[in-house]
Amino acid sequence: MSDIIAPPSVRALARQKGIDLEKLAKDLGRTSIAREDLEGGKPAAGPAGDTSYWDVDHSQFGPVTEEPMSRFAQVAAANLGAANALIPQVTHHDRADVTAIEALRKELKNEAQARGVKLTALAFQAKALARALREFPRFNASLSPDGKSLTLKDYVHIGIAVDTAHGLMVPVLRDVDRKGLWQIAADIADLASRAQTRKIGPDEMGGASMTITNLGGIGGIGFTPIVNPPEVAILGITRTETITVWEGDMPRPVPMVPFDLSYDHRVINGADAARFVTYLAGLIADPRRIMI
Repeated sequence: MSDIIAPPSVRALARQKGIDLEKLAKDLGRTSIAREDLEGGKPAAGPAGDTSYWDVDHSQFGPVTEEPMSRFAQVAAANLGAANALIPQVTHHDRADVTAIEALRKELKNEAQARGVKLTALAFQAKALARALREFPRFNASLSPDGKSLTLKDYVHIGIAVDTAHGLMVPVLRDVDRKGLWQIAADIADLASRAQTRKIGPDEMGGASMTITNLGGIGGIGFTPIVNPPEVAILGITRTETITVWEGDMPRPVPMVPFDLSYDHRVINGADAARFVTYLAGLIADPRRIMI
């Protein structure tokens, strides 16, 4: 029985091309095979241009070593390069009060342990984002390649970017708007764990409404994530920080999470992005509204 993970269409194409999937998987050092692996690893044409600036003999300046980019990293790099070159992107920055969410997580800590689930802040953020995508359907859409039509989606699937030893992976959490927080937290943990061990199938990495890329556990106060096409926006999250909020003359320390929303400006204008993030921040500040 083969341990190779590949959809039927990929297996059929491999047979047409006479490609041995077992051998290919061994050469690539993984068990998941996608269509691009059969097509020379060129899923997206990188931006054309003069790349001679990269063609430098660095050893003339000091000791260097070289390591090959993995096939997975090359595919991801091509997609990122194409997205950055072809999509007019803007990033909107804001932050949200997480006082209530942290209090609720603390209150539910014993129940979470009893359930064997780690109720992370990311579970709340995914749930709130799903609610916001229902409220703002234009953010839950994809633009056609010719830019002439917009596909509005009647489902809410959220990609979760996972930093792994073999590169960035984005497994997709399905139907987030129809799931409770316990289920979302459990699903995120499961996807993240399987991504680390390359146990994510190709069919689990497509079809997202929007992606969350969370650097909160590492650090930083903000960044500019690149939209992951065919999605039209991506939400970046960094580490919660304590901000001084003034209530009249009285300062009050408030824990706040920074949000960085990059969006395709052909589909979303700046005012809508501001409304979207304001609505999302409101849900985070009062998580009861996520459930209403």
